[in-house]
Amino acid sequence: MKVRKEDTILFIGDSVTDVNRNHQDPLDLGKGYPLMIAGMLQAAHPELALTFLNRGVGGDRIGDLKTRWQEDCLALNPDIVSILIGINDTWYNVGESAFASEESFDQFEQDYRYLLKSLFQQTDARVVLMEPFVLPYPKDRAKWRRDLDPRIQIVRKMAREYQTDFIPLDGILNQAGIEFGYQTYTGDDGVHPTTAGHGAIAQAWLQRVRLE
Repeated sequence: MKVRKEDTILFIGDSVTDVNRNHQDPLDLGKGYPLMIAGMLQAAHPELALTFLNRGVGGDRIGDLKTRWQEDCLALNPDIVSILIGINDTWYNVGESAFASEESFDQFEQDYRYLLKSLFQQTDARVVLMEPFVLPYPKDRAKWRRDLDPRIQIVRKMAREYQTDFIPLDGILNQAGIEFGYQTYTGDDGVHPTTAGHGAIAQAWLQRVRLE
């Protein structure tokens, strides 16, 4: 992604992005990868005078993000939008009839397409899509793949169709987990990153940055 002087960079998604940010402070970045990315870019390039915003909300599914899209994204008119959403669409479906259902996948794609279509129609934002992820610790998380993998493919499809930047987080974090242990990156639930996990996400994001 191209980062330009005085850009406003928005991170938006669920709890993986939220990370205990103060929702009453519009400039609070939480304690995860958005804060790490902001710190590294601001330290390396203070001359760019970048602004960073975090609008992650814990527990959000893509439908929740769609509901608040106008207020938390479009109205802010960001220059770069980084989206990470989808794991809760799987998590909330576990044990339900909607798990791995075509209807659920179709709705996920419709909602994701709405986000991107409205963003490109109403702003000039550059977009970064990050695929949702799950690591197989505890072991039952492996069963989630039947619902999550099609959603990952939808995110990849959206990245191709809308020509966005794309970060394959599921592959990146699972590869790291194979080498150094899954708990190193997502602790005890396979979803919420540890400090190392957030660092890996931030590193992958920063590797995509090109300065203008």
